[in-house]
Amino acid sequence: MHIHILGICGTFMGGLAQLAVASGHKVTGCDANVYPPMSDQLRAAGVELIEGFEISQLALQPDVFVVGNAISRGNPLLEAVLDKGLPYVSGPQWLAENVLQGRWVLGVAGTHGKTTTASMLAWILEDANMQPGFLIGGVPLNFGVSARLGGTPFFVIEADEYDTAFCDKRSKFVHYRPRTVVLNNLEFDHADIFANLEAIETQFHHLVRTLPPSGLIVSNASETSLERVLQRGCWTPVERFNSPDGYRVSGDDASGELIQHGPQGEISRTHWALSGEHNRANACAALLAARHVGVSLDMGLEALSRFVNVKRRMELRGEVRGVTVYDDFAHHPTAIATTVAGLRSKVGKARILAVLEPRSNTMKLGTMKSQLPASLSKVDMAFCYGANLGWDAREALAPMGTKAIVEDKLDELVAKIVASAQTGDHILVMSNGGFGGIHGKLLAALQN
Repeated sequence: MHIHILGICGTFMGGLAQLAVASGHKVTGCDANVYPPMSDQLRAAGVELIEGFEISQLALQPDVFVVGNAISRGNPLLEAVLDKGLPYVSGPQWLAENVLQGRWVLGVAGTHGKTTTASMLAWILEDANMQPGFLIGGVPLNFGVSARLGGTPFFVIEADEYDTAFCDKRSKFVHYRPRTVVLNNLEFDHADIFANLEAIETQFHHLVRTLPPSGLIVSNASETSLERVLQRGCWTPVERFNSPDGYRVSGDDASGELIQHGPQGEISRTHWALSGEHNRANACAALLAARHVGVSLDMGLEALSRFVNVKRRMELRGEVRGVTVYDDFAHHPTAIATTVAGLRSKVGKARILAVLEPRSNTMKLGTMKSQLPASLSKVDMAFCYGANLGWDAREALAPMGTKAIVEDKLDELVAKIVASAQTGDHILVMSNGGFGGIHGKLLAALQN
């Protein structure tokens, strides 16, 4: 089959393309911006890339056009496909029908922690010689790629609640039909497509309705929103984590100790390199999901001692003159607060300079701007990139007083950060985009 992918350079669609090539299909694709690292991965896989959406691409005559959810009505190529009645399908539907069908799918859903938890789960299965396939919205450093077909029926997928495509406004995850699912947490997000939290809870219940009676739901007991979802109706066994008298993972960031607890007490312990309560919760969810396919909890915990984090999750980008620069994907206020707390527990009383780009659709709308000061309360200084927002970042961060600095020009923001940095500081950059290469600019400026 020849598939032509519209919006191929996104993480999900790029991963789908690599799975399609591995399955023996011919793959071509287009996007508005064809650039590394995804463009390099795709070309290495033998995928022909075209920049732009010119209707001349119809001459490729693929068997089907696969349309990413970044493609909207008005796109010239999409309009031509519709006008000529050519076959098209959404990315999640194509994946479900051509890759996931007949496999034991392990889906990881939630507002936060999907990428890290899915990466942990895939690694636990890999360490147990189960050779899982996976499609993850980041690059797990244990694997070096975001997608792999795998050699067994097991397939781990990051189950996203964002909508499927221009023609299908259900959440992506309803297409995957997992047998094992992790419900990590559930908060309001994606204000561009969801009116309120209840609307997202409805989509999560649609996911719950797809699980078989022999499946398993691993759910965060501390999330009342998830309990509401399950109370709407559930036909699948549920194991809860993060409950005092149930399954949980504890530990000490200073020593790197990781302890798995069950209803009867301690199960096993090991050491690992990650910090933060959120990562311990992610680990517990991954361990319970892996147990459902045959990996014991103590084996899973031992595997996590060899787990290396995901790119852009508290990723160390460099250290210059005693100043350390990290890169993190956090963009929702809860994720920002959690990431800061994890770093604070690691560095103790050392200064943290947070650098934020409110780039996600939800943040650009300003829906959660009032939560930003609280999410940054544990940092010593906060620097915000204020360009391209529909709201005033200076006004939103005013409660932080002189601890917050907002600049609308990237070079000026870099200059302010470097002028404030001192030996021993930790600069935490948070954005769900490239942030104009700010990490390299900071390291270069610190060096000079």
